[in-house]
Amino acid sequence: MQRTLDGLEETFWARHANPKSGWTRVPTGAVLVYAVYRRDWRLLLAGLAWAALNPLAFPPPDSEDAWMTRAVLAERWWVREEGNGTVGAAYPNVCNAASALAFLYAFVAAWRRRPARAGVATVLASGLKLWWVGVLVRRFDAHRAARTPGPDAGRATTCRRMREKGCT
Repeated sequence: MQRTLDGLEETFWARHANPKSGWTRVPTGAVLVYAVYRRDWRLLLAGLAWAALNPLAFPPPDSEDAWMTRAVLAERWWVREEGNGTVGAAYPNVCNAASALAFLYAFVAAWRRRPARAGVATVLASGLKLWWVGVLVRRFDAHRAARTPGPDAGRATTCRRMREKGCT
């Protein structure tokens, strides 16, 4: 049973590492806030369904050259290998925590029909999330470069391993 769960998790992360998965998730928060503002429950459900299905909608990436691929791999590395959480009071997790609070405020503002506040909070939340991921990518790239000398610094190994395990 544990082997099956591990395989499913590996498949999830392998497919989610496709840059199309990451970049098409970025506007999902804005869509959800807009759906709440409009009281469009179908759009809200579609947005939530997309958020749930998106990580499985694309095949594993062919390489790790794309920034968004490295962002997904960096997040996994940050949590699993480095033993960090995703929110907290210390940098860079404070950026992700602030992002979550900004999204929460965006939803409240959308519910109260305050479009400017909802819009600003959504942009702030998205910016903070991308800032957090950017910091993780820089740390992940530095970690890999230190471990694997050479021009690629081991960047293609994780995707290659994913494909070899059959995570398609």
